[in-house]
Amino acid sequence: MTLNIRSATPDDLPLIADLIRALAEYEKLAHEVRFDEAVLGAKLFGQNNGHGPYAEVIIGEVDGAAQGFALFFHNFSTFEGKPGVYLEDLFVRPEARGSGLGKALLARLAAIAVERDCARLEWSVLDWNEPAIGFYKKLGARLMDEWTVMRVDGAALVDLGGQADTNGGKSA
Repeated sequence: MTLNIRSATPDDLPLIADLIRALAEYEKLAHEVRFDEAVLGAKLFGQNNGHGPYAEVIIGEVDGAAQGFALFFHNFSTFEGKPGVYLEDLFVRPEARGSGLGKALLARLAAIAVERDCARLEWSVLDWNEPAIGFYKKLGARLMDEWTVMRVDGAALVDLGGQADTNGGKSA
């Protein structure tokens, strides 16, 4: 058995979309998937107002067949004064679990973080996903129990954004 980790290309977009849907099924969140594939491709592989892609994807292959992926982007630690890598999604198809592909994907992300002088590699995991939590702990990850994830999206995001001071704090 051979494992290979490679950077995704625009030609991988249908594969990435399929893997995202498979991840959503596994997490019992298929009803939350609403991306438009063309928009996803533009955000992953386009220039996005001259700033490059918003996220990157690596593909994991077992014996030449794509069996998993990791989608990640940079965040920033003010305390460290350095960027970090945030792993948004990691997924390995059920038939490839136990092959070492998940570990290989995470190892590649750690290597990317080191190469890019990042302070850390972080991600979230569903609290019910005990197999994943155990796997991550064996790799040296630690739970950040003292932190709670917060989110503003949908109508609440639009509403909050509408409250922004568009004069840059200056009186009209």
